[in-house]
Amino acid sequence: MLVILNPNTDEQSPEFKKTWKHLKSLPNITVKMHRIEGALQSLTEIYLIGETRAIPIESIQALPAVERVIRISEEYRILGRHHDKLRTVGFEYQGLQFDQHSFHIFAGLCAVDNPSNVETMLKAVHEQGLQCTRMGAYKPRTNPYSFQGHGKSCLSYVFELAGKYGIKVIAMEVTHESHVAEIDEVLENLGHPTGVFLQIGTRNTQNFELLKIVGRQTKYPVLLKRGFGITLNESLNAAEYIASEGNANIVFCLRGMKTSFSDPHRNMVDFTHVPVIKRQTRMPVCVDPSHSVGSREKSPEGILDIFHATAQGIIAGANMVLVDFHPKPADALVDGPQALLLKELPYFIEDVRLVHDTFEKRVALAEKYAETTGV
Repeated sequence: MLVILNPNTDEQSPEFKKTWKHLKSLPNITVKMHRIEGALQSLTEIYLIGETRAIPIESIQALPAVERVIRISEEYRILGRHHDKLRTVGFEYQGLQFDQHSFHIFAGLCAVDNPSNVETMLKAVHEQGLQCTRMGAYKPRTNPYSFQGHGKSCLSYVFELAGKYGIKVIAMEVTHESHVAEIDEVLENLGHPTGVFLQIGTRNTQNFELLKIVGRQTKYPVLLKRGFGITLNESLNAAEYIASEGNANIVFCLRGMKTSFSDPHRNMVDFTHVPVIKRQTRMPVCVDPSHSVGSREKSPEGILDIFHATAQGIIAGANMVLVDFHPKPADALVDGPQALLLKELPYFIEDVRLVHDTFEKRVALAEKYAETTGV
């Protein structure tokens, strides 16, 4: 059962204390509270976990601080929609809104290699009016002898250069709790010139202890990639692991599925799941065409497969694109063959905006059809 309190409820108020005391006294019920800080108001959601079927909704609705009560039936207790259109969707971070209606492009380096390439990349992103990027400092690799990332040693110059070029958010993968501490330490020492999404890569989607760790901190949002060999339900439950620890500021990323049927692409593109995730959960949805396609092959019309995959995700309603670029792909330490060229960045952005405009026209058409037909 989900209990949503009145907006901006003060936890020190008599109304809250009376409501909280009553909920805590319910037999065989575990009570968990989550606060959602928005731009204009804060919301408090209280989850009643246990034998809730016998609890009349009316008795909870009558408590002084309660706005409404929802009986939860879906598996995703915190992140699910639960047939309630009024629930808050998404979050604000670094002055940017991330929800199921926003749209952002995170173009950058799959792996940080040197300060020169980082600055060239961030300068190009800034010149195109983007405020977000991707920069890999910690890189889990299939081969133990492959480049594993520069780690903490590169964080200072990455964050300083991001601040120099007005980059507000960096998507950065972490594979261990020490990486979270290192990122936090360096950002704190530099005065927080930029912000970070803690990215959980596909290999760690079911690293439950890591999921709990990033869930227990609420300073940084989480970008969770779908596991490459598990079901969508299992991956969404990984997101629920994070949210259950207290941090519901999560973006879910589709990055393709590992299967023999994916050839000639690196992974089977799964972007048709964008509307499924948006329907089942409150999370914004990201697509990663670079790791789905894994090459620079193009169609007879001259359009790169990565562009086509990106368009598939956006036309289905994706709220974010995570894409690899590199100043010198031949010299890239990770995934150079799939990286787009900096001279292709303006073309990529224009193509993305063209597709996103078409998506918005599709939404308007659907709304018009619903109004005229009632369907």
